[in-house]
Amino acid sequence: MSKQQFTDYLNRPPFASAMTKMQSSPPPSPAEEQEPNPAPPAEAPGPEDPKKKLLDSITQLGQTNVPQLESNIYCMSIIGQVEGHIQLPPQNKTTKYEHLIPQLVAAEQNSKIEGVLVILNTVGGDVEAGLAIAEMVSSLSKPVVTLVLGGGHSIGVPIAVAGTYSFIAETATMTIHPIRLTGLVISVPQTFEYLDKMQDRVVSFIARHSKISEQQFRELMTRTGELTRDIGTNVIGADAVKYGLIDEVGGLGSALKKLNELMENARKGKDEVLQ
Repeated sequence: MSKQQFTDYLNRPPFASAMTKMQSSPPPSPAEEQEPNPAPPAEAPGPEDPKKKLLDSITQLGQTNVPQLESNIYCMSIIGQVEGHIQLPPQNKTTKYEHLIPQLVAAEQNSKIEGVLVILNTVGGDVEAGLAIAEMVSSLSKPVVTLVLGGGHSIGVPIAVAGTYSFIAETATMTIHPIRLTGLVISVPQTFEYLDKMQDRVVSFIARHSKISEQQFRELMTRTGELTRDIGTNVIGADAVKYGLIDEVGGLGSALKKLNELMENARKGKDEVLQ
């Protein structure tokens, strides 16, 4: 094929259209070759999904904000087993004391919160963690009403009596028994003395914050014949009021009504001080 024939061949379609495009587009400048493609503008962060925020709150703290309303009462729930220094297995329903303490501090500092409602349905748990929660509740400067629903067993008893006023549901129970240790225990007199001193701390706290005497509480704690696998007493509803552990039998409505009365008295006291 001659040179002229080869040139004529290239000028035929589809070669002619491709070469036309190549000749029509100018070669890129050095600046264009070096400059990368501009990145797409970043999307502005949208508002946090309220459903995700609610689920995270339930998962981490066991707290919800439903229904959405501005309230001057802070509700704190203690459900399941009080988890202390040792992490419990994942299948256990637990309330972590390191989550509760910051909540109580925040409720004390928040000027919009005038009262705290503590709802208990617990089987007990770590003794020192339970006492720490009870001390925090009792040291709040704002009125606190506790309500035992279902059960307030073991170390739940000091928490139940730590408030300004306490309620128990008619069918709720409170198990009173001596302190027990799990795991390896060294059978020496010092172990018994340690347990005895820890038990004294619990008994004295309950006696100071309720109407029961230390002697009667110890008698309930060491009673035999009521619990199948332990010594102690299972106190139900009205019996807890009869012994002086709890102030009154009632439910949520009664607890909120009493808390509103205490908050109103606190407001009047502040007004008298200002005058």
